Amino acid sequence: MKKLHFILASSLVFTLLFYNEDLGLNWAIFGIVQIGLICYFFQEKFTSRMHLLLVVASVLSCFAFAWYGDFPSFCAMSLSIIFLQFKTQEPKLKLLQAFPLVLFNGITSLGRIFMFSQYLPKRRINNGFIKKLIAYFVIPLLFLGLFLVVYSFASDHFLSLFTGYYLDIDVWQAIVISALGFFISFTFWNYWIPEICYEKNSLLDNDFDEVDKIQNKNSFSFLDIDFERRSGEITFFLLNALLLVFIVTYNYEQFFEVVKKSNLSSDTHERVNAVILSIIMAVGVILFYFKGGFNFDEKAIYLKKLAKIWIVLNGILILSTIIKNTEYISFYGLTYKRLGVYAFLILAIIGLIISYLKITKQKTNAFLFNQMMWGFYGIVLLTSFVNWGAIITYYNIEVNKGVEPVFLSGLNFNDEMRRKFIQENKLDGQYNEIIREKEILKNQECSFLSKAFYYEFLNKE
Repeated sequence: MKKLHFILASSLVFTLLFYNEDLGLNWAIFGIVQIGLICYFFQEKFTSRMHLLLVVASVLSCFAFAWYGDFPSFCAMSLSIIFLQFKTQEPKLKLLQAFPLVLFNGITSLGRIFMFSQYLPKRRINNGFIKKLIAYFVIPLLFLGLFLVVYSFASDHFLSLFTGYYLDIDVWQAIVISALGFFISFTFWNYWIPEICYEKNSLLDNDFDEVDKIQNKNSFSFLDIDFERRSGEITFFLLNALLLVFIVTYNYEQFFEVVKKSNLSSDTHERVNAVILSIIMAVGVILFYFKGGFNFDEKAIYLKKLAKIWIVLNGILILSTIIKNTEYISFYGLTYKRLGVYAFLILAIIGLIISYLKITKQKTNAFLFNQMMWGFYGIVLLTSFVNWGAIITYYNIEVNKGVEPVFLSGLNFNDEMRRKFIQENKLDGQYNEIIREKEILKNQECSFLSKAFYYEFLNKE
């Protein structure tokens, strides 16, 4: 199949699925169709285990969106299919380039659609083709039309066989949906990668080339390598001392100092934000000093040891923050934001582990970003599979914290537990509960292609 065939087939499927429908099961089906086309027509390009993992992740994310139909599952499904397409068609390019290329192609497709030579097949029309077209189609249709007119004048019943019909189609909606489907399909199947992406792809390699291993370039023209190495050792020594003092004071404030319960929320948020910013800065310092030759400098032993100690100390800081967030949850119960803090801290731990591996295995700075991209994708994927609203509701009811009916009614996909708890305790969810029940009813009354399966298994109130 040529590009045009993929574009037209996907556009037709999109139009059939989304005409007169809302976003729902149809988006999951459209995703499954794209996965099927990739797997069937490009199976010879599946050369690694990563392709299989991406196929499985893509299919599962489609099922997650079919069940929940929410934003996290939408993001997980979109990323999975884009990554699968990218690794199948452009296996040599680093996946980190997928993000800017998606944005770039989304913009340029508005103009590239009119560059017909990119995707329309080039065919030579010979005399034989013209003869067949005239003989087999033009002449028979011409005579058929003439006699149809004559017979129509002669018989009203005959005329009624071909008149009085009309199509109940919203022409404007059909045009918009078809155009949107063609745009999405065109961008997905006829993407354009600028030559500079191939030229600069080596900059994103995980390993240094032989030249970089030998050459140890200084970062500043006015500092020799020896001075820069010693500067790094002094910097990490001072940062370790400072971080050690900060960990002691930080943990004293968190676990030993008496804090007013009214200030607990604001203090926890401030400290978590400070820790996350600190970890980002810590990784930045490591990237600055270990961007090149210092990874292979035999004299940089103390620099590497001090950097590793700093990574471990930052890990202890994250552990303290996790404990504090857990304590905060024990006071007030679970919320989406408090779970989000765990997600950020887990990403921070992944970043520190990758930074440690970068130093020990002498990897490039791009190695950290390449691996962190997979960590971020994994978090998004996990988020789309789990019913966090139900987990929050179950935990809060069990510990009797954060069980205000207004709060519970603002959570997603917890409706059976929420209804049972509110009815048993004769509570009033007020406006939030009314809005939530209306949303449930609306989803249950949707047409099949616009549904999210979660609501199909939920009883009407």
